[in-house]
Amino acid sequence: MLVRRRRTALILTTAATTAALAGAGVVTAVSAHAAVGCSVSYSVASQWQGGFGANVTITNLGDPLNGWTLRWSYSAGQQVTQAWNSTVSQSGSQVTATNVGYNGNVGTNGTASFGFNGTWTSSNPAPTSFSVNDVTCTGGTAPTTPGPNPTTPRPTTPGPTTPPPTGPTVPPQTGLVGWATQNGGTSGGGSAASTTVTSASALTTAVGSSSAAVIRVSGTISCSGMLRVRSNKTILGVGSNATISGCGLNINGDRNVIIRNINFRGWDDDAINVQESATNIWIDHNSFTDGYDGAVDVKRASDFVTISWNRVYGHDKSMLLGHSDDNASQDNGHLRVSYHHNWFDGSGQRHPRVRFGNPVHVYNNYYNNVSGYGVASTENAGVLVEGNYFENTDDPYHLGEGDSGPGSLVARNNHFVNSGSGQTGGSVAGIPYSYQLDTASNVKSIVTGGAGTGRIGL
Repeated sequence: MLVRRRRTALILTTAATTAALAGAGVVTAVSAHAAVGCSVSYSVASQWQGGFGANVTITNLGDPLNGWTLRWSYSAGQQVTQAWNSTVSQSGSQVTATNVGYNGNVGTNGTASFGFNGTWTSSNPAPTSFSVNDVTCTGGTAPTTPGPNPTTPRPTTPGPTTPPPTGPTVPPQTGLVGWATQNGGTSGGGSAASTTVTSASALTTAVGSSSAAVIRVSGTISCSGMLRVRSNKTILGVGSNATISGCGLNINGDRNVIIRNINFRGWDDDAINVQESATNIWIDHNSFTDGYDGAVDVKRASDFVTISWNRVYGHDKSMLLGHSDDNASQDNGHLRVSYHHNWFDGSGQRHPRVRFGNPVHVYNNYYNNVSGYGVASTENAGVLVEGNYFENTDDPYHLGEGDSGPGSLVARNNHFVNSGSGQTGGSVAGIPYSYQLDTASNVKSIVTGGAGTGRIGL
Protein backbone atom coordinates (compact mmCIF):
# COMPACT_ATOMS: atom_id res chain seq x y z
CA MET A 1 0.00 0.00 0.00
CA LEU A 2 1.42 3.34 -1.03
CA VAL A 3 0.90 6.63 0.73
CA ARG A 4 2.54 9.87 -0.35
CA ARG A 5 1.49 13.37 0.57
CA ARG A 6 2.53 16.62 -1.05
CA ARG A 7 2.07 20.17 0.00
CA THR A 8 -0.32 20.82 -2.88
CA ALA A 9 -3.61 21.92 -1.38
CA LEU A 10 -6.62 20.06 -2.66
CA ILE A 11 -9.57 22.09 -3.88
CA LEU A 12 -12.40 21.11 -1.59
CA THR A 13 -15.50 23.22 -2.08
CA THR A 14 -18.62 22.56 -0.06
CA ALA A 15 -22.12 23.63 -0.98
CA ALA A 16 -24.89 23.89 1.58
CA THR A 17 -27.88 21.67 0.92
CA THR A 18 -30.32 23.46 3.21
CA ALA A 19 -31.05 27.08 3.99
CA ALA A 20 -33.01 28.68 6.79
CA LEU A 21 -35.57 31.28 5.78
CA ALA A 22 -34.68 34.28 7.91
CA GLY A 23 -37.36 35.52 10.28
CA ALA A 24 -39.88 32.80 9.42
CA GLY A 25 -38.34 29.92 11.34
CA VAL A 26 -38.90 27.69 8.32
CA VAL A 27 -36.33 25.23 6.93
CA THR A 28 -36.39 24.13 3.31
CA ALA A 29 -37.23 20.49 2.69
CA VAL A 30 -34.80 18.14 0.97
CA SER A 31 -35.31 15.18 -1.28
CA ALA A 32 -36.41 11.96 0.33
CA HIS A 33 -33.37 10.26 -1.24
CA ALA A 34 -29.70 11.15 -1.15
CA ALA A 35 -28.21 11.69 -4.61
CA VAL A 36 -24.90 10.07 -5.57
CA GLY A 37 -23.07 11.15 -8.69
CA CYS A 38 -19.55 11.83 -9.87
CA SER A 39 -17.27 12.56 -12.76
CA VAL A 40 -13.56 11.80 -12.98
CA SER A 41 -10.77 13.55 -14.87
CA TYR A 42 -7.74 11.31 -15.50
CA SER A 43 -4.71 12.77 -17.28
CA VAL A 44 -1.16 11.58 -17.93
CA ALA A 45 1.01 14.54 -16.96
CA SER A 46 4.26 13.05 -18.25
CA GLN A 47 5.46 9.79 -19.75
CA TRP A 48 8.89 8.27 -20.30
CA GLN A 49 10.30 4.86 -21.13
CA GLY A 50 8.53 2.40 -18.86
CA GLY A 51 7.01 5.03 -16.57
CA PHE A 52 4.44 7.78 -16.31
CA GLY A 53 2.91 10.30 -13.92
CA ALA A 54 -0.86 10.88 -13.77
CA ASN A 55 -3.27 13.30 -12.11
CA VAL A 56 -6.82 12.42 -11.09
CA THR A 57 -9.64 14.78 -10.06
CA ILE A 58 -12.96 13.57 -8.68
CA THR A 59 -15.93 15.93 -8.95
CA ASN A 60 -18.77 15.15 -6.54
CA LEU A 61 -22.08 15.76 -8.33
CA GLY A 62 -24.24 14.37 -5.54
CA ASP A 63 -24.72 14.98 -1.84
CA PRO A 64 -21.65 15.74 0.31
CA LEU A 65 -19.21 12.87 0.85
CA ASN A 66 -17.71 11.93 4.20
CA GLY A 67 -14.97 9.82 2.65
CA TRP A 68 -14.43 8.40 -0.82
CA THR A 69 -13.01 5.33 -2.53
CA LEU A 70 -12.24 5.51 -6.24
CA ARG A 71 -11.79 2.36 -8.32
CA TRP A 72 -10.66 1.71 -11.87
CA SER A 73 -9.01 -1.03 -13.93
CA TYR A 74 -6.07 -1.01 -16.31
CA SER A 75 -6.20 -2.89 -19.59
CA ALA A 76 -2.49 -3.03 -20.47
CA GLY A 77 -0.75 -4.19 -17.30
CA GLN A 78 0.10 -0.78 -15.85
CA GLN A 79 1.15 -0.72 -12.20
CA VAL A 80 0.90 2.13 -9.70
CA THR A 81 4.19 2.56 -7.83
CA GLN A 82 3.85 5.77 -5.81
CA ALA A 83 0.94 8.05 -4.87
CA TRP A 84 0.36 11.35 -3.12
CA ASN A 85 -2.78 12.88 -1.58
CA SER A 86 -4.35 9.41 -1.62
CA THR A 87 -3.77 5.87 -0.37
CA VAL A 88 -3.53 3.58 -3.40
CA SER A 89 -3.45 -0.21 -3.62
CA GLN A 90 -3.60 -2.54 -6.60
CA SER A 91 -4.66 -6.14 -7.09
CA GLY A 92 -4.06 -7.36 -10.62
CA SER A 93 -5.57 -4.79 -12.95
CA GLN A 94 -7.89 -3.34 -10.27
CA VAL A 95 -6.72 -0.10 -8.62
CA THR A 96 -8.29 1.32 -5.45
CA ALA A 97 -7.61 4.86 -4.23
CA THR A 98 -9.02 6.16 -0.95
CA ASN A 99 -8.92 9.57 0.65
CA VAL A 100 -6.32 10.52 3.23
CA GLY A 101 -7.27 12.28 6.46
CA TYR A 102 -7.53 15.81 5.16
CA ASN A 103 -9.43 15.34 1.88
CA GLY A 104 -12.25 12.93 2.67
CA ASN A 105 -15.02 15.54 3.01
CA VAL A 106 -16.10 16.70 -0.44
CA GLY A 107 -19.14 18.91 -0.78
CA THR A 108 -21.63 18.99 -3.61
CA ASN A 109 -19.83 20.16 -6.76
CA GLY A 110 -16.57 20.01 -4.83
CA THR A 111 -13.45 18.26 -6.04
CA ALA A 112 -10.66 16.12 -4.64
CA SER A 113 -7.41 15.61 -6.52
CA PHE A 114 -4.47 13.27 -6.19
CA GLY A 115 -1.60 12.01 -8.29
CA PHE A 116 0.60 8.99 -8.75
CA ASN A 117 3.47 7.48 -10.69
CA GLY A 118 3.23 4.16 -12.47
CA THR A 119 4.90 1.78 -14.88
CA TRP A 120 3.85 0.55 -18.31
CA THR A 121 5.21 -1.88 -20.90
CA SER A 122 3.84 -1.97 -24.43
CA SER A 123 1.21 0.78 -24.14
CA ASN A 124 -0.45 3.07 -21.60
CA PRO A 125 -4.16 3.52 -22.39
CA ALA A 126 -6.29 5.49 -19.94
CA PRO A 127 -8.96 3.68 -17.91
CA THR A 128 -12.44 3.80 -19.44
CA SER A 129 -14.59 3.56 -16.30
CA PHE A 130 -14.42 4.80 -12.71
CA SER A 131 -16.56 4.35 -9.63
CA VAL A 132 -16.73 6.34 -6.41
CA ASN A 133 -18.03 4.49 -3.34
CA ASP A 134 -19.14 1.70 -5.70
CA VAL A 135 -21.28 4.01 -7.86
CA THR A 136 -20.19 4.27 -11.49
CA CYS A 137 -19.24 7.82 -12.44
CA THR A 138 -21.44 8.87 -15.35
CA GLY A 139 -21.44 12.63 -14.93
CA GLY A 140 -24.99 12.52 -13.49
CA THR A 141 -26.66 11.64 -10.19
CA ALA A 142 -28.69 8.69 -9.01
CA PRO A 143 -30.81 8.25 -5.84
CA THR A 144 -29.65 5.63 -3.40
CA THR A 145 -30.63 5.16 0.23
CA PRO A 146 -33.59 7.04 1.76
CA GLY A 147 -32.68 10.37 3.28
CA PRO A 148 -34.12 12.03 6.38
CA ASN A 149 -37.81 12.86 6.81
CA PRO A 150 -38.75 15.71 4.42
CA THR A 151 -39.88 17.87 7.33
CA THR A 152 -36.61 17.42 9.19
CA PRO A 153 -33.81 19.87 8.47
CA ARG A 154 -30.89 18.15 6.79
CA PRO A 155 -27.59 19.08 8.43
CA THR A 156 -24.85 20.43 6.26
CA THR A 157 -21.64 18.46 5.99
CA PRO A 158 -18.67 20.30 7.43
CA GLY A 159 -15.60 20.84 5.29
CA PRO A 160 -12.19 19.57 6.32
CA THR A 161 -10.97 20.95 9.62
CA THR A 162 -7.37 19.81 9.22
CA PRO A 163 -5.39 21.38 6.37
CA PRO A 164 -2.88 19.39 4.33
CA PRO A 165 0.53 19.14 5.95
CA THR A 166 2.95 21.95 5.20
CA GLY A 167 6.19 20.37 6.40
CA PRO A 168 8.87 19.05 4.06
CA THR A 169 8.00 15.97 2.06
CA VAL A 170 9.78 14.26 -0.80
CA PRO A 171 7.66 14.63 -3.94
CA PRO A 172 7.58 12.11 -6.77
CA GLN A 173 11.01 12.06 -8.36
CA THR A 174 10.47 10.34 -11.67
CA GLY A 175 8.37 12.64 -13.83
CA LEU A 176 9.65 14.83 -16.63
CA VAL A 177 9.01 18.55 -16.11
CA GLY A 178 10.35 21.63 -17.82
CA TRP A 179 11.66 22.56 -21.22
CA ALA A 180 12.14 18.95 -22.36
CA THR A 181 8.34 18.53 -22.30
CA GLN A 182 8.03 21.12 -25.08
CA ASN A 183 8.66 20.80 -28.82
CA GLY A 184 6.89 17.44 -28.97
CA GLY A 185 8.27 16.09 -25.69
CA THR A 186 11.10 13.72 -24.85
CA SER A 187 10.65 9.93 -24.81
CA GLY A 188 14.17 8.65 -25.58
CA GLY A 189 14.17 5.09 -26.84
CA GLY A 190 10.46 4.75 -26.11
CA SER A 191 9.27 1.15 -26.10
CA ALA A 192 12.33 -0.25 -27.89
CA ALA A 193 13.74 -3.48 -26.47
CA SER A 194 16.42 -2.91 -23.84
CA THR A 195 20.00 -4.09 -24.01
CA THR A 196 22.45 -4.27 -21.11
CA VAL A 197 26.06 -3.16 -21.61
CA THR A 198 29.04 -3.88 -19.36
CA SER A 199 32.02 -2.77 -21.48
CA ALA A 200 33.22 0.37 -23.23
CA SER A 201 32.98 -1.23 -26.66
CA ALA A 202 29.40 -2.38 -26.09
CA LEU A 203 28.41 1.04 -24.75
CA THR A 204 30.03 2.82 -27.71
CA THR A 205 28.19 0.62 -30.20
CA ALA A 206 24.84 0.90 -28.44
CA VAL A 207 24.75 4.68 -28.02
CA GLY A 208 26.07 5.22 -31.55
CA SER A 209 23.40 3.12 -33.25
CA SER A 210 21.01 4.89 -35.61
CA SER A 211 18.07 2.90 -34.21
CA ALA A 212 15.94 3.75 -31.18
CA ALA A 213 17.26 1.91 -28.13
CA VAL A 214 16.99 1.53 -24.38
CA ILE A 215 20.49 0.95 -23.01
CA ARG A 216 21.07 -0.29 -19.47
CA VAL A 217 24.53 0.36 -18.05
CA SER A 218 25.63 -2.26 -15.52
CA GLY A 219 28.70 -2.04 -13.29
CA THR A 220 31.66 0.25 -13.99
CA ILE A 221 32.64 1.03 -17.57
CA SER A 222 36.07 2.62 -18.01
CA CYS A 223 36.69 4.57 -21.20
CA SER A 224 38.25 7.76 -22.57
CA GLY A 225 37.26 10.64 -24.83
CA MET A 226 33.66 11.41 -25.80
CA LEU A 227 31.18 8.76 -26.96
CA ARG A 228 28.72 9.94 -29.62
CA VAL A 229 25.07 9.45 -28.61
CA ARG A 230 22.60 9.35 -31.49
CA SER A 231 18.91 10.24 -31.47
CA ASN A 232 16.13 8.31 -29.72
CA LYS A 233 18.14 6.79 -26.91
CA THR A 234 17.36 6.09 -23.27
CA ILE A 235 20.51 5.38 -21.23
CA LEU A 236 19.79 4.03 -17.74
CA GLY A 237 22.08 2.97 -14.93
CA VAL A 238 21.21 -0.34 -13.27
CA GLY A 239 20.96 -0.05 -9.49
CA SER A 240 22.93 2.59 -7.60
CA ASN A 241 26.46 1.71 -8.75
CA ALA A 242 26.33 2.00 -12.55
CA THR A 243 29.37 4.14 -13.43
CA ILE A 244 30.96 5.66 -16.51
CA SER A 245 34.56 6.45 -15.59
CA GLY A 246 37.07 8.44 -17.63
CA CYS A 247 34.94 9.42 -20.63
CA GLY A 248 31.82 11.41 -21.43
CA LEU A 249 28.71 11.32 -23.60
CA ASN A 250 28.44 13.68 -26.58
CA ILE A 251 25.00 14.54 -28.00
CA ASN A 252 25.95 16.39 -31.16
CA GLY A 253 23.03 17.61 -33.28
CA ASP A 254 20.82 14.71 -32.28
CA ARG A 255 17.50 14.76 -30.44
CA ASN A 256 15.26 12.88 -28.02
CA VAL A 257 17.80 11.49 -25.55
CA ILE A 258 17.31 10.52 -21.89
CA ILE A 259 20.23 9.86 -19.50
CA ARG A 260 19.37 8.72 -15.96
CA ASN A 261 20.82 7.12 -12.85
CA ILE A 262 24.50 6.99 -13.85
CA ASN A 263 27.58 7.90 -11.80
CA PHE A 264 30.04 9.93 -13.88
CA ARG A 265 33.55 10.31 -12.52
CA GLY A 266 37.00 11.31 -13.72
CA TRP A 267 35.91 12.34 -17.22
CA ASP A 268 38.69 13.77 -19.39
CA ASP A 269 36.58 16.34 -21.30
CA ASP A 270 32.90 16.89 -20.37
CA ALA A 271 30.77 14.27 -18.63
CA ILE A 272 27.76 15.17 -20.82
CA ASN A 273 28.06 17.56 -23.75
CA VAL A 274 24.92 18.75 -25.58
CA GLN A 275 25.69 20.80 -28.68
CA GLU A 276 25.03 21.76 -32.31
CA SER A 277 21.24 22.25 -32.15
CA ALA A 278 20.58 19.09 -30.16
CA THR A 279 17.01 19.18 -28.82
CA ASN A 280 14.72 17.44 -26.35
CA ILE A 281 17.24 16.11 -23.87
CA TRP A 282 16.49 14.95 -20.30
CA ILE A 283 19.40 14.46 -17.87
CA ASP A 284 18.07 13.17 -14.57
CA HIS A 285 19.17 11.57 -11.28
CA ASN A 286 22.85 11.27 -12.14
CA SER A 287 25.89 11.94 -9.93
CA PHE A 288 29.02 13.78 -11.08
CA THR A 289 32.40 14.03 -9.35
CA ASP A 290 36.09 14.70 -9.98
CA GLY A 291 36.07 15.44 -13.70
CA TYR A 292 38.12 17.70 -15.93
CA ASP A 293 35.66 20.17 -17.48
CA GLY A 294 31.88 20.54 -17.37
CA ALA A 295 29.57 18.05 -15.71
CA VAL A 296 26.74 18.99 -18.10
CA ASP A 297 27.42 21.60 -20.79
CA VAL A 298 24.72 22.76 -23.22
CA LYS A 299 25.77 24.96 -26.13
CA ARG A 300 25.67 25.92 -29.81
CA ALA A 301 21.90 26.48 -30.25
CA SER A 302 20.79 23.37 -28.38
CA ASP A 303 17.30 23.67 -26.96
CA PHE A 304 14.44 22.11 -24.95
CA VAL A 305 16.57 20.54 -22.22
CA THR A 306 15.69 19.52 -18.65
CA ILE A 307 18.45 18.85 -16.11
CA SER A 308 16.89 17.53 -12.91
CA TRP A 309 17.63 15.73 -9.63
CA ASN A 310 21.39 15.44 -10.25
CA ARG A 311 24.15 15.74 -7.66
CA VAL A 312 27.48 17.45 -8.36
CA TYR A 313 30.16 17.12 -5.68
CA GLY A 314 33.94 17.31 -5.48
CA HIS A 315 34.04 19.14 -8.81
CA ASP A 316 34.59 22.71 -10.02
CA LYS A 317 32.82 23.52 -13.32
CA SER A 318 29.29 22.21 -13.07
CA MET A 319 26.91 23.35 -15.82
CA LEU A 320 27.71 25.73 -18.67
CA LEU A 321 24.93 27.07 -20.89
CA GLY A 322 26.35 28.81 -23.96
CA HIS A 323 30.05 28.43 -24.68
CA SER A 324 31.21 31.77 -26.10
CA ASP A 325 30.38 35.48 -25.99
CA ASP A 326 30.84 35.52 -29.79
CA ASN A 327 28.11 32.99 -30.57
CA ALA A 328 25.00 35.18 -30.33
CA SER A 329 23.96 34.66 -33.96
CA GLN A 330 23.64 30.91 -33.43
CA ASP A 331 22.43 30.88 -29.82
CA ASN A 332 19.81 33.64 -29.70
CA GLY A 333 16.33 32.15 -29.47
CA HIS A 334 17.70 28.81 -28.25
CA LEU A 335 19.47 27.47 -25.14
CA ARG A 336 16.20 27.08 -23.21
CA VAL A 337 16.92 24.83 -20.26
CA SER A 338 15.23 23.93 -16.95
CA TYR A 339 17.45 23.16 -13.95
CA HIS A 340 15.47 21.82 -11.02
CA HIS A 341 16.01 19.80 -7.83
CA ASN A 342 19.75 19.49 -8.41
CA TRP A 343 22.17 19.28 -5.48
CA PHE A 344 25.30 21.39 -5.91
CA ASP A 345 27.29 19.96 -3.04
CA GLY A 346 30.55 21.81 -2.47
CA SER A 347 31.04 22.41 -6.19
CA GLY A 348 32.79 25.52 -7.48
CA GLN A 349 30.97 27.45 -10.20
CA ARG A 350 28.54 27.41 -13.16
CA HIS A 351 25.28 26.34 -11.53
CA PRO A 352 24.61 27.34 -14.32
CA ARG A 353 26.64 30.01 -16.14
CA VAL A 354 24.27 31.27 -18.83
CA ARG A 355 24.76 33.08 -22.13
CA PHE A 356 21.93 34.15 -24.48
CA GLY A 357 19.21 31.69 -23.36
CA ASN A 358 15.85 33.23 -22.35
CA PRO A 359 13.99 32.07 -20.39
CA VAL A 360 16.27 29.75 -18.47
CA HIS A 361 14.54 28.33 -15.41
CA VAL A 362 16.54 27.57 -12.25
CA TYR A 363 14.25 26.38 -9.47
CA ASN A 364 14.17 24.25 -6.32
CA ASN A 365 17.90 23.47 -6.36
CA TYR A 366 20.02 23.10 -3.22
CA TYR A 367 23.33 24.99 -3.16
CA ASN A 368 25.58 23.89 -0.30
CA ASN A 369 29.09 25.21 0.38
CA VAL A 370 29.48 26.54 -3.15
CA SER A 371 32.96 28.02 -3.21
CA GLY A 372 32.70 30.26 -6.29
CA TYR A 373 29.24 31.40 -7.33
CA GLY A 374 25.82 29.90 -7.89
CA VAL A 375 24.13 31.31 -11.01
CA ALA A 376 25.56 33.82 -13.49
CA SER A 377 23.40 35.50 -16.14
CA THR A 378 25.50 36.97 -18.94
CA GLU A 379 25.33 38.19 -22.54
CA ASN A 380 21.65 39.22 -22.60
CA ALA A 381 20.41 35.93 -21.17
CA GLY A 382 17.21 35.84 -19.12
CA VAL A 383 17.28 33.63 -16.02
CA LEU A 384 14.48 33.03 -13.52
CA VAL A 385 15.92 31.88 -10.17
CA GLU A 386 13.15 30.80 -7.82
CA GLY A 387 12.50 28.60 -4.83
CA ASN A 388 16.14 27.60 -4.35
CA TYR A 389 17.92 26.92 -1.04
CA PHE A 390 21.33 28.59 -0.67
CA GLU A 391 23.46 27.53 2.29
CA ASN A 392 27.02 28.71 2.98
CA THR A 393 27.10 30.27 -0.49
CA ASP A 394 28.54 33.79 -0.43
CA ASP A 395 27.59 34.61 -4.04
CA PRO A 396 24.28 32.92 -4.90
CA TYR A 397 23.70 34.71 -8.22
CA HIS A 398 24.95 37.70 -10.16
CA LEU A 399 24.98 39.51 -13.52
CA GLY A 400 27.95 39.18 -15.85
CA GLU A 401 30.96 36.93 -15.31
CA GLY A 402 34.59 37.45 -16.25
CA ASP A 403 34.69 39.26 -19.59
CA SER A 404 31.05 38.43 -20.36
CA GLY A 405 28.55 41.27 -20.23
CA PRO A 406 25.46 41.12 -18.04
CA GLY A 407 22.19 39.38 -18.72
CA SER A 408 18.89 39.67 -16.88
CA LEU A 409 18.06 37.77 -13.72
CA VAL A 410 14.83 37.71 -11.74
CA ALA A 411 14.97 36.07 -8.30
CA ARG A 412 11.98 35.24 -6.13
CA ASN A 413 11.04 33.06 -3.17
CA ASN A 414 14.58 31.81 -2.50
CA HIS A 415 15.84 30.77 0.95
CA PHE A 416 19.23 31.82 2.35
CA VAL A 417 21.24 30.35 5.22
CA ASN A 418 24.59 32.00 5.93
CA SER A 419 24.69 33.18 2.31
CA GLY A 420 24.83 36.41 0.34
CA SER A 421 21.77 38.14 -1.07
CA GLY A 422 22.55 37.99 -4.79
CA GLN A 423 22.34 40.50 -7.65
CA THR A 424 19.30 40.90 -9.91
CA GLY A 425 18.23 43.10 -12.79
CA GLY A 426 16.15 43.27 -15.96
CA SER A 427 13.23 41.06 -16.97
CA VAL A 428 12.84 37.47 -18.12
CA ALA A 429 10.44 35.91 -20.63
CA GLY A 430 7.53 33.85 -19.30
CA ILE A 431 7.77 30.14 -18.51
CA PRO A 432 5.46 28.26 -20.94
CA TYR A 433 5.06 24.95 -19.10
CA SER A 434 3.32 23.98 -15.87
CA TYR A 435 5.35 23.00 -12.82
CA GLN A 436 5.01 22.78 -9.05
CA LEU A 437 7.29 24.99 -6.98
CA ASP A 438 8.30 23.49 -3.64
CA THR A 439 8.57 25.87 -0.70
CA ALA A 440 12.17 27.06 -0.66
CA SER A 441 12.75 26.36 3.04
CA ASN A 442 11.89 22.69 2.42
CA VAL A 443 14.15 22.25 -0.61
CA LYS A 444 17.22 21.11 1.34
CA SER A 445 15.44 18.09 2.79
CA ILE A 446 13.61 17.32 -0.45
CA VAL A 447 16.70 17.47 -2.66
CA THR A 448 19.11 15.69 -0.33
CA GLY A 449 16.50 12.96 0.03
CA GLY A 450 16.02 12.52 -3.70
CA ALA A 451 18.89 13.77 -5.88
CA GLY A 452 21.59 11.61 -7.41
CA THR A 453 21.79 7.94 -8.31
CA GLY A 454 20.03 5.05 -6.61
CA ARG A 455 16.82 6.98 -5.98
CA ILE A 456 14.45 5.83 -8.69
CA GLY A 457 14.59 2.04 -8.63
CA LEU A 458 16.06 1.37 -12.08
